[in-house]
Amino acid sequence: MSMDHTRDPCPWVALSDFGGAFSMGAIGGAVWHAVKGFRNSPHGERRIGSITAIKARAPVLGGNFGVWGGLFSTFDCAVKGIRKKEDPWNAILGGFMTGGALAIRGGAKAMRNNAIGCAVLLAVIEGVGIVFSRMLAENTRLEAPPPPPHSAAVT
Repeated sequence: MSMDHTRDPCPWVALSDFGGAFSMGAIGGAVWHAVKGFRNSPHGERRIGSITAIKARAPVLGGNFGVWGGLFSTFDCAVKGIRKKEDPWNAILGGFMTGGALAIRGGAKAMRNNAIGCAVLLAVIEGVGIVFSRMLAENTRLEAPPPPPHSAAVT
């Protein structure tokens, strides 16, 4: 697998991923909490209940997504630097370390469980990505041309 040169270099990619993850969490959180605030408000105050829920909770969800994304990207870059390779193991190890780091306040058992859970999640994501890339590569593979027809004149 070759390096992806369309991405920023490693120190800057963590900041970029933090911002992207924050945006994704904030936008998704706004939609989620808009519906939740609407449904949980009395009939006459549904619009204001929806807006209040968005303002209160969407930035929090965005921040949580951002912390996860930035930390994962930082660990992913660190693993790439240590291993001097670009392969799916970097993301899996980065996920393992991210899960453990985010659960550090829960003690060793919580760190172990979250690290393993995060690594498994990233392994599934990487595996699905590999399967899809191979399936798409099958469709674009060139086929060998048919052999030229044999004529009776050839002796």
